[in-house]
Amino acid sequence: MAKPVRIPNQNFTTQADFCEIVQRASFAVLSRQKLKTVELFAGAGGLALGLEKAGFEALLLNDFDKSACETLKQNNPNWNVECGDVAKLADEDLLTKLSLERGELDLLSGGYPCQAFSYAGKGLGIDDVRGTMFFHYAKILKQLMPRMFLAENVRGLVSHENGKTLETMIKVFEEVGYKVEYKVLNAWNYGVAQKRERIVIVGVRKDLDIKYEFPTPHEYKPVLKDVLQDVPKSAGAKYPESKRKVLDLVPQGGCWRELPDDIAKSFMGKSYYLGGGRTGMARRISWEEPSLTLTCSPAQKQTERCHPEETRPFTVREYARIQSFPDEWEFKGTVTNQYKQIGNAVPVNFAKEIGLSIAKALRGENN
Repeated sequence: MAKPVRIPNQNFTTQADFCEIVQRASFAVLSRQKLKTVELFAGAGGLALGLEKAGFEALLLNDFDKSACETLKQNNPNWNVECGDVAKLADEDLLTKLSLERGELDLLSGGYPCQAFSYAGKGLGIDDVRGTMFFHYAKILKQLMPRMFLAENVRGLVSHENGKTLETMIKVFEEVGYKVEYKVLNAWNYGVAQKRERIVIVGVRKDLDIKYEFPTPHEYKPVLKDVLQDVPKSAGAKYPESKRKVLDLVPQGGCWRELPDDIAKSFMGKSYYLGGGRTGMARRISWEEPSLTLTCSPAQKQTERCHPEETRPFTVREYARIQSFPDEWEFKGTVTNQYKQIGNAVPVNFAKEIGLSIAKALRGENN
């Protein structure tokens, strides 16, 4: 229980002066407390861990993937992890479950999957998103009415369905009662050795005087040599022999363009004749650059991210380093599932910077 706010004896010339003093005192109390969050689609915990480092305490983490839930439980036994369908969670009385008053929670967070909407009614409202993961996120948001919300998603959401999907989401958030801002951010600008662009959507409840500002990019931008030193040994995928022979020919920082033309044509097939750079194909990353965006499968066709010196994909622990997970963070499940968990995660350092920017807003430091 927070201590009562004590207002010093003063002569107030106006009601506004009094309100300002009360607000400053309230924010002073907030700055001494852990900010509370509920997270949906928590995955392997990259966002949750980053938010924790930024001063948040998770009251509940939810995910459908059993291995991801085991990862969360393994690494933080104090976390309240609920493994199951978010649709069922959305039908529960979460306020009673979490001993919260409506509007008391500081933050709802999570990266819901980007799904096509029906647009049947053309109303661009909540009826157009029923049956999607976003609908359940919005439903829980409406029940809890936290002071702010955070949603992270792939950059492609900006142009998905010619922008209509994002437009619908924003309209739903506004209908629920939030002022919404969004921006495409690159994790490389925030202490992550990876070019990973994501849309970050932030909402502030309309009845609150909270000013939000996206985090400022760092001057220092890490590259692979900064994060892949002395990596713990771990399991890792392998390339088929035919692919390994091709990638043996690619130098650091190179791609299919460095291959002899006949080999490039054979390796790429029809993709050879397509437009665009296609620089992710037959790609060997250099020590002097960040990784390209990690995928859920390190050896899948046409999105190679080959180790700088050895002709192989990055191992599980190298994947985790690139995503800025600490070495002690243990991933449960099969190797394939571990890659999926890490590839889907919000990089920890990126999440921390976003979390710090939200904490700053919640504590009134931007006002």
